[in-house]
Amino acid sequence: MLGRLKGAVMNGRGRMIAASCAVAVGLAAFAVGHAATETAGLIKVRMGGDSAETRLVIELDGATSAKIISDGSADRRVVVMLPNVIAGQTQQGAGRGVVRAWVVDQVQGGARLQLELAGDARLKRRFLLPPADGVANYRYVIDVAAAAPGAVVTSTKTVTPPAQIRTQFLPVKKPALPLKKVVVIDAGHGGRDVGAQGANGVEKDVNLAAALTLAEQLNRTGRYKVVMTRTSDVYVPLEDRVRVAQRAGADLFISLHSDSAPETNLKGASVYTLSDKASSRATKFVSRDDWFMKASLSGDQGVRDILFDLTQRATRNRSAVFAQTLVANIEGKAPMLRRSHRDAGFMVLLAPDVPAVLLEMGFVNNPEDEARLRDPAARARLMRAVTNAIDAHFGEQVKLASR
Repeated sequence: MLGRLKGAVMNGRGRMIAASCAVAVGLAAFAVGHAATETAGLIKVRMGGDSAETRLVIELDGATSAKIISDGSADRRVVVMLPNVIAGQTQQGAGRGVVRAWVVDQVQGGARLQLELAGDARLKRRFLLPPADGVANYRYVIDVAAAAPGAVVTSTKTVTPPAQIRTQFLPVKKPALPLKKVVVIDAGHGGRDVGAQGANGVEKDVNLAAALTLAEQLNRTGRYKVVMTRTSDVYVPLEDRVRVAQRAGADLFISLHSDSAPETNLKGASVYTLSDKASSRATKFVSRDDWFMKASLSGDQGVRDILFDLTQRATRNRSAVFAQTLVANIEGKAPMLRRSHRDAGFMVLLAPDVPAVLLEMGFVNNPEDEARLRDPAARARLMRAVTNAIDAHFGEQVKLASR
């Protein structure tokens, strides 16, 4: 009987332990789920420092962690992902000390901070300061230091924060100097690839003339860094054109083409964005250096696939928004097809992280369209409409941060 009693007691203890474990697991799962859904809003960014070291302080209404995508050693650009941070509209401004300029924009999964460095410098330290006496907000602090001659700064580990931010790191009072948006212009065809045939020539020449006109107009504004896939009559493989945009960190990719049809009576411009069916082909343009590949610290392929899909969806959405703006600006300046916004699986639209459109400027085998495409004045008017669309697109996205 004693044995049966002891067994009953042990069984009771086992059930109690199991129940306790179940409760603990449930609470842990709730805590993890709750933490995963918490977001923090970006309040403002301030900066201070000198030619030796610059400190950037991101004020938030909640806590965050961060993932370093680039520490500045590769291309003089620091890139930091802030998961679950809501930045809203893009904020950007002038730098100070070793930082030439900064920008915080919203991407899938959180906010992305980019620092353009003024010289050879590296991310030195980073840490999160919680609210304290007299300070109601969280502050994510990032220090960037100039590299000593012959030395390499490699530490990006989280360190113990100082007791308080030093007084010399005060908000910068001078007006913001925005980072230039990178626009890649792709003149379709070229070299041995002549494109469509018109009565007075071939498509590749019309495309290049338009691309050079657009580049001149954008450069004249002083607001953009213009990169061209070709500036002369050379052959550039389609995949290389996409790589050009990715290497340049393009904010927008525009491919200029001239259409052709079996019937010569068709005329008018149209704008293409990537179709859903062609999206799976974009994986060929993913590299190990892409942020969504680095963002999964566990190396989980499923997580990377999800991040890739979210990134691509966001890119397609931005492409579609710009396409609508472009159509609205071209209407009235040049003839348009009845269905002016279309989708297709063109290779040059496949970059998963670069918003892209393909503009068919008209039908090169239609006499009216070809005459318009080859007329410098008409070409300038069409490219002015494209420039206005770019200005409108980025003007709606960007606001300068309060300093």
